Amino acid sequence: MTDKAAPSAQGFPWLLSLFALIVFAILVSLGMWQVERLQWKEALMAQVETRLNAQPRALPERSSWAGLKPLDYEYTHVQVTGRLDPTREALIFRGVGKVGQGAAQPGYWVMTPLLLADGSGLLVNRGFVPLANKEPATRPDPQKGQEVTLTGLMRAPEDRNLFTPADDPGKGQWYTRDPSAIAATLGLPNPAPFSIDEDVHVAASGAPAGGATVLDIPNNHLSYAGTWFGLAATLVGVFGYFMWRRRRG
Repeated sequence: MTDKAAPSAQGFPWLLSLFALIVFAILVSLGMWQVERLQWKEALMAQVETRLNAQPRALPERSSWAGLKPLDYEYTHVQVTGRLDPTREALIFRGVGKVGQGAAQPGYWVMTPLLLADGSGLLVNRGFVPLANKEPATRPDPQKGQEVTLTGLMRAPEDRNLFTPADDPGKGQWYTRDPSAIAATLGLPNPAPFSIDEDVHVAASGAPAGGATVLDIPNNHLSYAGTWFGLAATLVGVFGYFMWRRRRG
């Protein structure tokens, strides 16, 4: 009885092995990239936490606005003085929001222009109001037209996605926080490319009370890394099993 001959070198699946090696390298690279993204995201979240808890600082100089990058200022706590102009407000629809300790409901962010002493203007998110308070007459504001000093968080323009309805400035229908587009529609002078989410403040009945910031920074990079590394390990196992079965003939 003779032993079975081992597979010849000529019969070795070089092409399949090369393909498996390339795929393995790609999967591991994707996993490593997600690990790097995880480290970046954790550093970003720590920076945001520091900014949220910091004492309010002065608004950046107007001359620097054009060169500001969102990552450089997002969630920075600032203090600013100006005159509120609610006659040119914009309402941004939100599918879910809360008034005080009440139940979540649809409504609007109230974006009110704040006119600064240097002749520029910026939009302030004064807070959330339900659908019933859409009309300005239903939410009296004792600060109307007055010079005020307020504190809040600098916010970058809001991203859109495939499910975001198109804004209709002509009808006053806004679905995204886009300071430049809103400022252009309202005719604000020298508008800032960012907006401010005002801190919680005492407000009249029906008026927005600030504190509308939703801190939502997704961090799924660890699970993504685990997925890519898991696929790489599965590939090694499947290929190893294939080679083992092949050698057994």
